[in-house]
Amino acid sequence: ESSATCKVCEGMEEMTEPLKQCTAWLRAYFCEPARMTSLPVPAFHHPLLRRDSFTRQVLWTLLRDVKFGEAVSYKQLAVLAGNSRAARAVGGAMRSNPIPIIIPCHRVICSSGQSGNYGGGNLMKEWLLSHEKLQKEKLAY
Repeated sequence: ESSATCKVCEGMEEMTEPLKQCTAWLRAYFCEPARMTSLPVPAFHHPLLRRDSFTRQVLWTLLRDVKFGEAVSYKQLAVLAGNSRAARAVGGAMRSNPIPIIIPCHRVICSSGQSGNYGGGNLMKEWLLSHEKLQKEKLAY
C-alpha cells in the first residue's frame, strides 16, 4: 500500500496546458485510478512517437490495448502490434519508450510470467505492477 500523498508543488498556475494534463494524469495514476478513464492521455511530442515505425506501433498499441492492472507478454504485444514474430523488437521498443508509466511498458512481462527487465529497475517494475493490481482490486469493490 502506498503511503505517499499526492500533491503538486507550487507553480501549477505557471504550467503549460500539456504539462497540466500530464500532472493531472500522473496524479490520477498514483492516487485516483478511477479518474484515469475520464482524463485525456497527455499530448506526446517526442520524435520517436511521430515516426512511422514498428516501435511507434508497439508503443501506441500498448497504450491503447493494455489497460490499468493488466499485463501482456512481449509475444502477445507483438501479435497485437501486427507481427507475431517480433517479440524481440517489442523488447527494443520497451527500452526506447520515452515516457514510461504513461506508455506503460512495466505491463509487458515474459511469457513465463517473470516480470522481465525495466529501465527504472526491476523493483520499480514490481512496485508499479503491484500498485495497479491493488488499485484495480479496490475499484472492483
